[in-house]
Amino acid sequence: MTTPGKLYLVPAPLDFGCDVQAPLQDALPLGTLQVAAGITHWICENAKSARAYLKRIDAVAPLAAPLQAQTIQELPREVHKKGDHAGQFDARPLLAAALEGHDIGLLSEAGMPAVADPGSSVARAAHDLGITVVPLTGPVSLLLALAASGLNGQNFAFVGYLPQDAGERQVRIRELEALALKTGQTQLFIETPYRNAALLQGLVQTLQHNTRLAVARGLTLATAHVRSETVKGWRAKPQTATDERLPAVFAIGR
Repeated sequence: MTTPGKLYLVPAPLDFGCDVQAPLQDALPLGTLQVAAGITHWICENAKSARAYLKRIDAVAPLAAPLQAQTIQELPREVHKKGDHAGQFDARPLLAAALEGHDIGLLSEAGMPAVADPGSSVARAAHDLGITVVPLTGPVSLLLALAASGLNGQNFAFVGYLPQDAGERQVRIRELEALALKTGQTQLFIETPYRNAALLQGLVQTLQHNTRLAVARGLTLATAHVRSETVKGWRAKPQTATDERLPAVFAIGR
């Protein structure tokens, strides 16, 4: 009987889409890169960016098989748009190689797969199939931002994306603020980088002046910046223009 392979959750650096990329070993432990280098079967969001990441890994830890020999499967587009838990996506067929004895790597565009990114359906399917799931060490932007924010790290929630419509976004901001102020639970959320300025403006305009707002941009990069103060402070000293391509994590609390 064939011993199943393992499903490795392989974190990626947080510089996806950025013009300047830091040395890979500055963001990820050598042990993580060495394990990733030994994997030849992958499940990812985008095959092109997965190959680009594998090429970076190869420069630090030689790949077990050349890029053209790697088996790379993409998650369906509907999983990206609707999320792993919104539909009835069955990820078990993607894990066939693991049942044949091959280790599989699960990869997202940046950070830890299945956290603020697709992939939880794959991890869930692996458990259902009796495949061992192994998360590797690497950057998780949400926790880095929370740790640097000075907000409550004992009670927090990640709520994904806020509505794009200005009116709906304002309602949602007030809902999250009321929850944060009542319970002390820090509320974390993200946005597509080119919409960060609009979201920040909406937060500063809508939140109460004593509510604390933290914004962490470009985490792990040389240009990383974390600002955390009351909304009153944000209004007194508005955010200066920043690179709209830099990913950011937003947090509100008391």
